[in-house]
Amino acid sequence: MKGISKHFGEGSTRVDALIDIAMTVNAGEVVGLLGPSGSGKSTLLNVIGAIVEPNEGWMQLDSDIVYDNRWLISDLRRLRLDKIGFVFQYHNLLPFLDAVDNVAIVLTLAGWRRKEARERATELLEYLQVGHRKNAVPAELSGGEGQRVAIARALANKPRIILADEPTAALDSERGAIVMDLLRKLAVEQRAAIIVVTHDDKILGRLDKIVHLRDGRIVADLRSSASPPKPIAVEVPAAGS
Repeated sequence: MKGISKHFGEGSTRVDALIDIAMTVNAGEVVGLLGPSGSGKSTLLNVIGAIVEPNEGWMQLDSDIVYDNRWLISDLRRLRLDKIGFVFQYHNLLPFLDAVDNVAIVLTLAGWRRKEARERATELLEYLQVGHRKNAVPAELSGGEGQRVAIARALANKPRIILADEPTAALDSERGAIVMDLLRKLAVEQRAAIIVVTHDDKILGRLDKIVHLRDGRIVADLRSSASPPKPIAVEVPAAGS
C-alpha cells in the first residue's frame, strides 16, 4: 500500500485516523502493528480487509490493484471470502453452531456444497489439534480451543492475507504463544501474509517485522530483533483436496 489516508468527520470534528501509510507485507511474513490506543492500528487492519474505505491511496494484493483512490474490485464481499481471513481478540464464533459448522459456514457462503465444506472444516480442525472438539458449541470450548477454531475458520478458503486483531489478548501466556506459533507456521506453509495487531510484548520475538504507528502515521518499520522460532513442518490441507 502507498499513500493510504483515512479521516472521519469534516471540519472541526475531523479526525485523521491514517495519514500517508506506505507498507509492504510479503508472502510468508508475520508483521506486527504496534502503537497506543487511537494510533490507527484497527483502522488500518479494516482498510486492508476491505471493510473500511480509505479516502485516498493505492493498494495491491498479489498482482491485482484493489484500490486506487477508489475500489477497483466491484465485489468486496467476494474478495474477502476468497483472499482474506480474519482472526479476532475474541473468537466471535456463532454460538448456535458447533465447531465444524463454524468453520464450514465460510465455505458454504463461498458456494461449496455443505458435505464438502464440512469435510474441509474437519480436516482443518484436525490439523489444528481440535478435531476431537468438532461437535462442541463455543460455550463448551476453552479459550485456546475457541481461538484455534477461529483460526481454522480464517484458513478455510486458503486466504492470501490473514488479519489478526489482538489474537492473544484473551489468552494466558502459554496459550498465546501456541496461537502465535500456529500463525507463524501457517504463514510459511501457506505462503500467506499475516498482519497482527498486538499490545502483547511477549510475542514480539515471533514477528518478522514490527510496524509502529502513532497518531495515524508509521513512525518506525523494523525487523524484529529476536529470531522467531522455526515453524514445525506440518502441511496444511489444501482447499478442495
